[in-house]
Amino acid sequence: MDESWLDHCIAEMFCCLRAVRRLCLEKVFLQCVLQSRALSGADAINALRPFYFAVHPDFFGQHPKEREVNENSLKRLNGYLENLQKPGFRSFKPTQLTFYVREREPNSSNVQESFSSSGFRAVSFTLHTRDLLSTVLDILNSCSLSTEHIQSLNVNSQPHKEAKSTVNRPIKWDKTYYSFTGFKDPEEELEQAQRVETTLISWLDDNEASAVKKLKKSLPLRKELERLKFELSHQLQLSDIRWQRSWGVAHRCSQLHSLGRLVQQRPEVLKNVKGRTVVFTDRSGMSAAGHIMLGTMDVHHHWTKIFERLPNYYKLQKRLLFLEDRISQLLGGIQVIYIEELQPLLTLEEYYETLDSFYNKLRDSRLPFHPRSLRGLQMILESDRYAPSLHEFGHFMIPTVCDPTTLQWFIFAKAQQARENLKRKEEMMITEKELIDTSTEKFSLDRLYKEPSVSSAQMIDCCKRLLEESLPYLQGMHLCISHFYSVLQDGDLCIPWNWKN
Repeated sequence: MDESWLDHCIAEMFCCLRAVRRLCLEKVFLQCVLQSRALSGADAINALRPFYFAVHPDFFGQHPKEREVNENSLKRLNGYLENLQKPGFRSFKPTQLTFYVREREPNSSNVQESFSSSGFRAVSFTLHTRDLLSTVLDILNSCSLSTEHIQSLNVNSQPHKEAKSTVNRPIKWDKTYYSFTGFKDPEEELEQAQRVETTLISWLDDNEASAVKKLKKSLPLRKELERLKFELSHQLQLSDIRWQRSWGVAHRCSQLHSLGRLVQQRPEVLKNVKGRTVVFTDRSGMSAAGHIMLGTMDVHHHWTKIFERLPNYYKLQKRLLFLEDRISQLLGGIQVIYIEELQPLLTLEEYYETLDSFYNKLRDSRLPFHPRSLRGLQMILESDRYAPSLHEFGHFMIPTVCDPTTLQWFIFAKAQQARENLKRKEEMMITEKELIDTSTEKFSLDRLYKEPSVSSAQMIDCCKRLLEESLPYLQGMHLCISHFYSVLQDGDLCIPWNWKN
């Protein structure tokens, strides 16, 4: 071997090592600077403003499924951030979160977010950091949001104790050092261990005891809730009593007690509720579906006014049904429907205005639909879309601002596919119910249900895979199919529909 060539290779190797060492020292210095700038809780909130603006549930009013996912994920994120600020708290488990992030036009200079055609995108990421700064950066980077504004924050100049202890650690070499020498990268090994996904069995092993304890504690309240619901439904001859949100059992009992007191104090105002459904929600009134809404933050005075207005609400509801019928006639017999699970919770007045505006536009356009040519098909009206679409369940999703001519050709083009989707929906609903019943029986579950944001197709896939497993942990439990792992305050077990084995 040529000695001069060997000397040249050795010299190049040492040059490379010097460059690597310089890069490593620069990286260590940058990391030390970041660690010395410890974020406070207020700084973290300010730094996450772009993130909160992109995922806040209030911006997803027209998308109830996505709104619920973001609400649940924000609760878990806030819990994670709170734990980071607790002195001496070191027991961390990787937390997987899913958010629907509002998209922005790439060339939009407006302060307000401008939506692209899809409107939002789904983002999933796992948090496993132990300080606020790293966590904030992970969240922003995962959602493709800028981190430049963090440099301008007036953060505390006193470093955390944890930061002090890590500044003087041994030098962490650049990745090229490990590939060149063949040594193992300890950071990469740690990341690989953290990337290991939570499995259903391991999560049940870790959380079964906690769920059983909470469930046993909630059983007396659950019995009380059923008793109150049965007595009030029987006394007022109600069709049903529901809740819009996933409030705890104690909260629901409190709401029923409150309604019971009103029945005792003002029985005459509840004479018009026979056959109706009462829904406890965020505001009082009558919903687009004709249900009586009782705002959980309202006092008896507001509820009393709603019950007194029921005769007027019933008159408006008749006018609304007439409008739906007129729209159906103008569109060849297609049925106008309102789906609570897929649409925002509108009041009767809001929905009537939407229908009235759409009807006037159709009437003036005089579209040439043949009478009854579209009978058997369904459509819902949406105020936040600009292009019509066909849902997997077979109903048309029509924007209120849709051009009549565009609407006509879209319905004509998709009518056959819509009929096929409707038929498939019926089959899917039957399959879903059968699988829920079979799973409930096999695992001796007390209850098996899903969140509204979980589709029938996802539920079917989940149940099929569950039935292939042996899960003695689930006996007597309440199991909720969701998008993440969680134990609810009353002991319900939440597992993601796409759980891993």
